[in-house]
Amino acid sequence: MRDSKGMEKTRAIYRISLLLIALHLAFAASQSDIPQDISRDTSRNLNEEHQEVHCSRERSRAAWKIIEEYLTPFVEKEKYQLSSRCRLHPSSDLFRDQEEHKIHVDVNEWRCGYCKKIFRAEKFLDQHFDNRHYNLLNVSHGKCLADLCGALHCDYVINSQSHKSKCNPAAAARNRHLCEDLANKCFPVNEGPSASRLHEFFLHQFCDAHTCSRGVKPFARGGKKHTSVLYLAASVLILMFLPMFYVIVFFSQRDKKGLTQLKRVARPGRKSKPS
Repeated sequence: MRDSKGMEKTRAIYRISLLLIALHLAFAASQSDIPQDISRDTSRNLNEEHQEVHCSRERSRAAWKIIEEYLTPFVEKEKYQLSSRCRLHPSSDLFRDQEEHKIHVDVNEWRCGYCKKIFRAEKFLDQHFDNRHYNLLNVSHGKCLADLCGALHCDYVINSQSHKSKCNPAAAARNRHLCEDLANKCFPVNEGPSASRLHEFFLHQFCDAHTCSRGVKPFARGGKKHTSVLYLAASVLILMFLPMFYVIVFFSQRDKKGLTQLKRVARPGRKSKPS
């Protein structure tokens, strides 16, 4: 009897153990499904958030300023619309939306157009964009305006001393080829007179300077006309002093007329001298 009871206890314990093991495995399986999905999503988000951008913000900014200064005025004059396929088009600038959300309030005050935070310098605002508003960058198209810096002479603008360095004929040839390719794709000569004129202009404005010959500089056709500070100051001074000048002239003329009238009145009243 004792053996049979012992056997039953052992079997009961065994069954309970099996049941507990089964419950533990089921619970572990149900829990393991959630972390796998979460970890997968988390890793994907981390990869997306920390995806490295191989595009220089500084050089992209320089390229954009060159386009705005030395190309856009002439394109607007011709009333020509750049195709979105042209790499000079604003959509090719990865940082364009962020740059347009910069608010330069004062000399030492820059404001983020997204969240309204204020920074002492533009470089701190750039860092803020990289850290807080990275998700607003459209990195999917892989376009980078800084890639055109060789054709657009960014180094000539960023560092005025760079053009004094020794010229590399191979680099000049590569940049000229890139420049001519931009001219062909952005201003196809078969698209009409405006495109043909802009094609010729682009070659002279940017491409001809890609040479080691001395005396040839980029932007030969000039750029956007800026109003001189001295001219503005002189204009303000003239506007201020011109009314004063007329007032002085008016009173001086009036005084002269008064004296003339007094002389005329005084002459008939004079007594003749005795002979």
